[in-house]
Amino acid sequence: MVRSMTGFGRSEMIDETKKIIVELKSVNHRYADISIKMPRKLNKYEAQIRKTLSEYIGRGKVDVYITYEDLTDSGVVVRYNKDIAAEYINYLNQMNEDFGLTEELKPTVVGRFPDVFELEDKGNDVDEEQYKCIDTVVREACEKFVEARTVEGENLKADLLSKIDDISILVARIEEAYPAIVAAYKEKLLTKVREILEEKEIDESRIAAEVTIYADKICVDEEMVRLHSHIDGVREMLSSGGEVGRKLDFIVQEMNREANTTLSKSQDAEITNIGIELKTLIEKIREQIQNLE
Repeated sequence: MVRSMTGFGRSEMIDETKKIIVELKSVNHRYADISIKMPRKLNKYEAQIRKTLSEYIGRGKVDVYITYEDLTDSGVVVRYNKDIAAEYINYLNQMNEDFGLTEELKPTVVGRFPDVFELEDKGNDVDEEQYKCIDTVVREACEKFVEARTVEGENLKADLLSKIDDISILVARIEEAYPAIVAAYKEKLLTKVREILEEKEIDESRIAAEVTIYADKICVDEEMVRLHSHIDGVREMLSSGGEVGRKLDFIVQEMNREANTTLSKSQDAEITNIGIELKTLIEKIREQIQNLE
């Protein structure tokens, strides 16, 4: 199965001692770009967490949010900043002297000033047993994340296959149109030569040579063969699944190259119109492929 690069996954675990929440969300990106936001107490496990994530994520810009709450106690302590309090008091005493103020300084007054008291995380380390629970939640969130990506990827796959079928039809139309175009050119050439020569004999070999030169000039057999090959390649990749985004992007670039060559050789309004339709469809496919992992 193919997967989209956009997705979301969430999992949580709550018991009497802890609360763990893991969320993943992603958007398109050329490579795997994983950003993790988590409590500092989990920093020592970052490499392990990244290794786990890499098992589920091949490509995309992924934001990972991990919260860990210890429910056994508040997890925070109050810290008294004596130096900051001293500065406030010194300045307040200076104001008393400068302006003749007599207000009494009380701890309840000074304690209200910013940064005199701060709440600080105890920073209790997470042990290996607790990390196993975190790893479980991370994996559950990743599985839901991959599931969401897969659902979106299958929708994209169906749309891409539909567009590939349309391209195949256009290629067939071009192949069918070329013999008629050459025949029409030959008839037009014969008509002009007859008008010029009037009653004189027409050199059929010369006419045949001119028609051959014209047919070679506008021939797109090689382009059509390559387009058929690319069409089969896209279908095969979409059917095989996996991380096909980069490979498909390359193939679609080649398809666009063949469409451009076809248009440059076109000397017929019908072929030109079909070629424009072809390029439009290829561009739509290219845009969709940017969403695939």
